[in-house]
Amino acid sequence: MTSTILWRVASVATITLALSAPGLAQEPEHKLGGSINDYTAALDAGGPWHITGEWSLKVDGDSGKGDFTAALSMVRADNPARAAHTHHLALEGAIVTPLANGFRITGQAVMTSNGNLAGFSGSTVDIQATGGNAVPVSNVTITFGGAAVGHFGDQPLHGVVTEQR
Repeated sequence: MTSTILWRVASVATITLALSAPGLAQEPEHKLGGSINDYTAALDAGGPWHITGEWSLKVDGDSGKGDFTAALSMVRADNPARAAHTHHLALEGAIVTPLANGFRITGQAVMTSNGNLAGFSGSTVDIQATGGNAVPVSNVTITFGGAAVGHFGDQPLHGVVTEQR
């Protein structure tokens, strides 16, 4: 009799755990990384800029939120020694939106220039991670809005996805 009761209790506990597990389950975080290597349009009389750097992106499961960071170097396209400087940008808890061929992450970024808070920090940044039928997420673009357009331009900077976890 005691073994029958124990068996029933164990069965009920197993069923309860099995039914509650989907409520706890969530898509795991998705991490991407890669590089940027592009040129801006001629934003001023000095001509275009060559922008290179590394970036990383983390999407927090099904939360609809994500984080993005990038470390970029900018030099004049005609002379890499001229006006070289760096930028770091970070979006935390930015909005993630699905696209037909990938996803978009958008938010206001904290941005630095040579380690100092940049005057255009807080500008909107739009990142799109997209791909095709052979490689689902292979490309990334970064498009700046607000005051950052005066420094980076309004055209997307192009890069590649080199790491997916």
